Amino acid sequence: MKIILVGASGTVGKTIDQAFHGSEHQVIRVGKSRGDFQVNIEDPGSVAQLYQKINKAVGNFDAVVNATGEVAFAPLSQMTAEQWDLGLRSKLMGQVNLVQQALPYINERGSFTLISGILSDDPILSGVSATMVNRALEGFVIAAACELPKNLRINLVSPTVLKDSLNKYAAFFPGFAAAESYDVGQAFKKSVLGIQTGQIYKVYG
Repeated sequence: MKIILVGASGTVGKTIDQAFHGSEHQVIRVGKSRGDFQVNIEDPGSVAQLYQKINKAVGNFDAVVNATGEVAFAPLSQMTAEQWDLGLRSKLMGQVNLVQQALPYINERGSFTLISGILSDDPILSGVSATMVNRALEGFVIAAACELPKNLRINLVSPTVLKDSLNKYAAFFPGFAAAESYDVGQAFKKSVLGIQTGQIYKVYG
């Protein structure tokens, strides 16, 4: 199986990569500035060019897995138009771009796995944009599962903060139980290699 992993160099991306390590599957690593290929997921043209380049290099593929997307964190009363737009343009529409632009190149019965996060269910201070975007992503996955052509599947993984990231993010998640990286990686693996579609896989500590 040929698996495109977008955001491969990030903490979650490395966890996903490790989940497929040593398997018979080929992981094609994509990043904004690193990896086998580069892409700006906010730009539909950049995403289209990514798939064209991958298709030329390795042919059609079987799965797209995303582990990236930005949102701004600020108190609701101080959020600017630019900060709202970041989450909508990057984490929300960036992932929509990855799905829509892949349709001509992904194989029959292929799959998409997107990412949201625990803030969709459990908000934190200054995280209103993240909660909004995560909920929108979950709605997109549920609806897209009903319409995708070629017997394609789509799911989403919603992890809490990873134990490997606590040194950086613990102050933003007071009282939250962190998740093991292994468990997060297995949720993505389940989505790619399983049979389900339209599912939200929650990995909370």
